[in-house]
Order: sequence, then C-alpha cells, then structure tokens
Amino acid sequence: MEHAKNTAPKNRIRVGSPAVDVIIIIVTLLICAVTLYPMYYVFIMSVSEPHAVIAKDIFLLPKGFQLESYKMLFANKDMWTAYKNTLIYVVSTTVLMLITCSVGAYPLTVDGLPGRKWVVRFLLVPMYFSGGMIPTFLLMNRIGLYDNRLAIILPACVSIWYMILVHTFFRSIPNSLRESAFLDGATHLQVLTKIFIPLSKPIMAVIAIYTIVGVWNSWFNAQIYLPSRELHPLQLYLQRVLIQKSVDLSTLNSTEIEEAMERMFSSVQLQYSIIIFTTLPVIFTYPFFQKYFIKGIMIGSLKG
Repeated sequence: MEHAKNTAPKNRIRVGSPAVDVIIIIVTLLICAVTLYPMYYVFIMSVSEPHAVIAKDIFLLPKGFQLESYKMLFANKDMWTAYKNTLIYVVSTTVLMLITCSVGAYPLTVDGLPGRKWVVRFLLVPMYFSGGMIPTFLLMNRIGLYDNRLAIILPACVSIWYMILVHTFFRSIPNSLRESAFLDGATHLQVLTKIFIPLSKPIMAVIAIYTIVGVWNSWFNAQIYLPSRELHPLQLYLQRVLIQKSVDLSTLNSTEIEEAMERMFSSVQLQYSIIIFTTLPVIFTYPFFQKYFIKGIMIGSLKG
C-alpha cells in the first residue's frame, strides 16, 4: 500500500489562487471601463444641458437632461437621406462580398483544376499592390461610375484576402462530401450552395461583420466619387457636421447673437448625438453574428 501511494502521479491540476483571480477580475473591469468610457462620455454629453456641454465640465453623470439635439437630428431630412444611402451601400456590398468570395474560392478547392496553383499565386499580386488613387479615379470616370452609387458598391464587393480566408475554410471541409454529392448527381453549383456554404457559416459571419463595419464607417471614397450630396453616406454627413465652422458673431446684432449662440450650443451637442446615432446600429449588429463570429475568428489560430 505504501509503495502504491508513493508511485501515485504528482502532476495534478491545481486550482488558481483566489487572490490572483481577484486581480484578474479587477484588471478586466478596469480595461472594460477604459474601453467603454469614451462611448459613455459621448452619450452623457448628448443628453446634458447645452451650456454644460459647452463648458465641458461633465465627466461621470449628465448635468440636466434634454433630447433637443436628437429631435433636431430626427427632423433633418439630409440625415435620413444619408442614412438610407448607407443602408443601400452596406446591404449591397455585404451580399455581393459573400457571393464573390464563395464563387471565387470554390473553384480553387477543386482538385485537378488546370492552373489552380497559378491562379492562387496570381491573386496574391493585387492583394498587395493596387493601381493607386489617380488611375482608379480615371477608370471610374471612364466607365461612367463617377457620381454613381456603383462607384461605392462595386470596388468594395471583392476582397482577395476574404476570398483566401473562404478558400482556406472550404479546404477544411472533407472532400468525401463533395464526392458523395457527385455520385448522387449534384452539380458544382449545388455542392456550393447546399453543402459548402451552409457549413461555412462561421467564416461567412466573420466576413459579413467586417464588411458591414468597414462600409458603415467609410467616407473617403464617397468624398472622391460622389459630388452629389443626395448620394452621400451617413459617415460623410457626419464628417460635414463635425467640421462645420462657427458663426461669426461680430456681424450680428444683440437678438441675432443670442439666437446664433443657441444654435451654436445646439450644433455642438448635435455632434455628440449624431455620433451615438451612427454608432449604435453597428453595435446592435454584432450580437446577431456573435455565435458564428467567435468560432470563425478562431479558425486561423487553430488551423494555422
């Protein structure tokens, strides 16, 4: 019995120290607070009294409460037009991105496809090198996409990097599923739509959320290719609001100065309100993709 006790394995799983657990929890809460505070600060600035917002003496709790800036925002037709444009760009680009990635990646997984390796190598070239801003602008103008919604949608609906990610995921699907489908008379299109894409929900969720966030936050291309304001996305409208100049009070009388000051106070607070309004949709989108997003984001680290 003593010999059996002495030969018992010494390597056992040890429970972590409670003190270390407390430290980890405190550090995690501090990181969360530092991460969330800027968003919280913008929110309390958007609902506080305009004079307190101008004084910038708000830190933890709002001073006063008013929603006039949000009322002004909701009554602005230009904002709703920009919002509609952004939804068009986001939905169209995301759907087309998923289609192009799937259709482009699937043929590269077919064994025996002539030139498959050369195509994969060729795709690496445009992934790292592009024609540049001026040639792209000249191309857009030449093919008639200048001042057209397609100037925002088409260039953003293809990504070589995303296509490679989907290709890597498709390669992890057992080839026996494809062979079994072929024995049952399925075509490549049926294999793609009924086998590969349903099994690829994690990577599709990752690409979808990245595309949504990227298109939602983009404004530079719209500034270059869309001179018409009725085609501007929400972020370009936000950019115009944030950089607008103050009123020159020296040219106004006393009554006009008071009204101009009130407008200036409201316009400053309006900046915070529109930041909240333009950020919340993306934040609310994430929970719908969270189930597949976490699994998909780990694919690269697990499969190398």
